[in-house]
Amino acid sequence: MPSEICIADDGSDRDTENVIRNFRYANPTLKIRHIWQENLGFRKTLILNEAVYSSQADYIIFIDDDCVMHPRFISRHLKRAKEGHFATGSVIRLTKCFSDKILDQREISWSKQGLPVGWQPRSISEKLKSMPFDYRVMGALDSLSPVRCSWAGGNASTFRDHILKVNGFDTEMAYGGEDKEFGARLINLGVKGRHLRYTAPLYHLYHDRGYVNRSQLQKNRAILKQTRSSKKTFTNNGIFTE
Repeated sequence: MPSEICIADDGSDRDTENVIRNFRYANPTLKIRHIWQENLGFRKTLILNEAVYSSQADYIIFIDDDCVMHPRFISRHLKRAKEGHFATGSVIRLTKCFSDKILDQREISWSKQGLPVGWQPRSISEKLKSMPFDYRVMGALDSLSPVRCSWAGGNASTFRDHILKVNGFDTEMAYGGEDKEFGARLINLGVKGRHLRYTAPLYHLYHDRGYVNRSQLQKNRAILKQTRSSKKTFTNNGIFTE
């Protein structure tokens, strides 16, 4: 288990608060922080910055609320942690039908193979990512299939100190590429990416994306392009502002 869980809540209702309260009651020895902000649209970058700033952890693992962790997810991220690096895992996208089945369960049932009961992988790659092999075996699979590594906000981790050096996430960015822009600044700083495609997968629950704004996506692409071309490492619209 992690030493602390921080829920960075971008404006959910009291139902979420009740779930967190019940989880706290069921896990009294686990430190759980709930940081909430008013729902004024997609402001994920703002609440993430607040969560990072208020954290006392040396190493932070990021996941999204629409994802289900593999049983060995946390331990694998921690085993692959390395100073001067960030890590990004893969996302296995579940169908709407199977996502609904998971959400109807009180607890997710896992098979002995480490797969959600009833789930059928759509490829050999998906099946391998989900298998309960030793992390050294999964690391070998990662090495045999290298890909260009960028920060994926729903499944990534790094040292808190690295995040502070680039001033966190750019709050001028809404949905669409805000995680990649943050990762680009880490890379510009000299922090190297490690891809955990097989080592640390997540299962992504199906959902609609009504918050997508086309004009904002264009703005985000322009910011990302400028960050990459200028080799910028620090944003003025981050954790610390002038």
